[in-house]
Amino acid sequence: MSPTPVGGSGVDVQLVTFKVGGQDFAFNILQVERILRYEAPSPLPKAPEFLEGVLQYQGAAVPLIDLRKRLGAASPLREDTRTVILEFDGGKIGIIVDAVTEVLQVAEQAVTAPPGIVKGLAAEYIAGLVVQNGRTIIVLNTSRLLTSKEKLALQGEGAR
Repeated sequence: MSPTPVGGSGVDVQLVTFKVGGQDFAFNILQVERILRYEAPSPLPKAPEFLEGVLQYQGAAVPLIDLRKRLGAASPLREDTRTVILEFDGGKIGIIVDAVTEVLQVAEQAVTAPPGIVKGLAAEYIAGLVVQNGRTIIVLNTSRLLTSKEKLALQGEGAR
């Protein structure tokens, strides 16, 4: 085993990896509560396009966000389309993805900051990058998937 780099914690991070529009993405496993088969949600009137509606989950209405639309990679629903239930700002949120691929364990220092060229809107969503076996996995920052304004609008919808 190689020695831990100076300043490195030597801690491993577990990531739930998934595909959206052919690209590999991941959430930290600590934020993932459950992975469900896709079920059509109840629509919400006047909701933004990426907000598919609400899903009944454990007796509560959970907002369901189509990450494919959020990232501009809309694709048809398939047999392996999944809903990932995340812990989100003290509540829960559902995220629609094309397919969940694996749980990946990587060293914490393997998750690198996005390059400086990735600026603007996309950079807001990205917590880091993992390059492994020739593929780049984009680790998403779940707390930034929605703007503060969108979070407030969702809280208003959930209260109805």
